[in-house]
Amino acid sequence: MTIFSVYIDDGCITCDACEEAAPDVFEVTDDTCFIKPAVRVDGGFDRNTGQSGLKPEIVSAMSDDILDAAEACPVDVIILVEGPPSEAAEAEEAPVPETLEAVPEEAAVEDVEVGEGIEQMLTVGDRSLDILFGSQSGNSEDLSAKLAKQAKGYGLEGTVHDMDGFDFNSLSGKKRVLIVCSTWGEGEMPDNAEELWQFASSDAAARLDGVHFSVCALGDTSYEFYCESGKDWDRRLEQLGATRLVDRVDCDVDYDSPAAAWALEALPTLAAVDGTGKFREDMVDPIKDHVSGDGSGGAEGEDGFTLPTLLAAPMQAEITIFRYDPVAACTGRDTWMCALPGHMSIMGALRTLKDSQDGSLTFRDGACDDPNTAITVNGRLVLPGLARLDSFPPTRDGAVRIRIEPLPGFDIVRDLVIDPWSLERKRESSKPWMVAATREGASTPQGPMGTMDPAAASHLHSVTDYQSQPLLHASSDAVPHANGYLGPAVLASAWARRNDPRTSPHRRSEIDELVGSGNGIKAETDLAPIRRQASNVRTISDALLEAKTATLTRDAYNGRHGKHVWWYTWTVKSSGRVNDTVIYRQVLGPAGLLGNLFSGVTARMVLGFTRTGGNMFNGMLGMVAPPAGIGKMPQQFNSSVDNHHEVVAIFNELDGRF
Repeated sequence: MTIFSVYIDDGCITCDACEEAAPDVFEVTDDTCFIKPAVRVDGGFDRNTGQSGLKPEIVSAMSDDILDAAEACPVDVIILVEGPPSEAAEAEEAPVPETLEAVPEEAAVEDVEVGEGIEQMLTVGDRSLDILFGSQSGNSEDLSAKLAKQAKGYGLEGTVHDMDGFDFNSLSGKKRVLIVCSTWGEGEMPDNAEELWQFASSDAAARLDGVHFSVCALGDTSYEFYCESGKDWDRRLEQLGATRLVDRVDCDVDYDSPAAAWALEALPTLAAVDGTGKFREDMVDPIKDHVSGDGSGGAEGEDGFTLPTLLAAPMQAEITIFRYDPVAACTGRDTWMCALPGHMSIMGALRTLKDSQDGSLTFRDGACDDPNTAITVNGRLVLPGLARLDSFPPTRDGAVRIRIEPLPGFDIVRDLVIDPWSLERKRESSKPWMVAATREGASTPQGPMGTMDPAAASHLHSVTDYQSQPLLHASSDAVPHANGYLGPAVLASAWARRNDPRTSPHRRSEIDELVGSGNGIKAETDLAPIRRQASNVRTISDALLEAKTATLTRDAYNGRHGKHVWWYTWTVKSSGRVNDTVIYRQVLGPAGLLGNLFSGVTARMVLGFTRTGGNMFNGMLGMVAPPAGIGKMPQQFNSSVDNHHEVVAIFNELDGRF
């Protein structure tokens, strides 16, 4: 018998007989027996009910020990899965023919059986995948990089190639090829693809028989020659003899969803091309099922792609969770020490604790990308289904300490559950619906269609491209302290609507008033916390900064917000330094100075105290005029920094208002 896999059936009595017979393969836990990750192809650590194959070196070295362990089991729960005989055994059993005859290549290749041999199908032979991108703005390049990462989950080694400088004739030796190409101008190839296309279109291009391919075309429906470059590549590869396994997909400006759907079809289909280059159509669906598994095989990414789960070893975790009991109106924290797989998500850890430790633990459960599940983990605002335990750095002892709290800025219902209706009411007050103006349309094959500049469409998409409205709302430091403040989520959406060329002029004026109100963008004190949340939020923080600048400009820098910006900038330009005294005096004005007389700040300015005082003098000042504080005495007049002319030149180049 040749062992392919081994797993533990229900009913293990943890007698240790298997571990004594094969300690390198079996590990008996408190409840059952696990197959060690070092001997498995998938690296998992469980009963292996999914029947992951054993590594070939383990089979050859420990088959006898595994058989002894199975025989020693008193309850017969160690199940051995028989696999195909080894190549050495086949060579011994096969008779040697007296004369050699030519054997067709396809007949010489033994088909991989569906089921037990699925992992061999994904690991044996040439598993290369070549991804070529033609990109003008970078979208095709980014998409290709994501495809290469995703391909690993299908047993493929993805290699991304820039079309610029690529040897087209080298494709003749490839088995699997993906083309991701955008269209530029009036149906033209992007700059980095033009030279390769000219060669591919010529008679010098090699035949591509045996190559299996699919094409993803990026374009814009507002142009007449929509996705023309991708269509050209699709047509040309077929003319050269390549086999199209998945139909081309044509993506508009918002390409994420159709590209993701295409990838979920193209990758398993190309993965069904075995190591010899033979397409096994009967393996496509089994590969999809194998990758998706029982729902624990992957998570939905930000871009819509399904990311395969990369398994990690168990790790010690100290998990502290905020608790709130609305009946007793009391708060506290509970801490548990756990041994959990490193690849487990925070959501999985919460589920485990609720099932095994405290059934009263309350949190919003849902899909990994459910925006309503957002929580705070070690100060980071995350979706718990997308945050793995091993993504948090361990301490010196190798354990990871996890502190879980509800989102800030919301009323707490119980434990980690927040009340989202405060945000919904603010969103409703902003009138988020579209009020469109009449505009010209262009004739297209689909009928009359309004046009939009591609750059404008991409910008509008990026301003509203975030995982979760509650998460973005909570990322602001001002939200927990200003109940009336609309928050960054509502304002980002409103600002995108205000800059949408389809919005009517009257509605734009209404949005300007909303954004410029006391509960609008002026209430946002610092955009840095928002910017730190994630890379895709940077565009949103830039948009909010743009909204704030436009509001202050429209108000002619009047009011405390405008005056603070104006005089802060003016002091830096005038001397190269920030002059706190000038800012305070100009922003508050005479009445404000008198009103803050007892704060200590006004007193020190009136009396002319500066940083030049001795230590004893400064110490006395801290007692006489708190909270002036030690070392916080601003100078009445700033001297210019070295090379001050360079500071002035920068201001004159960037902004001539000051």
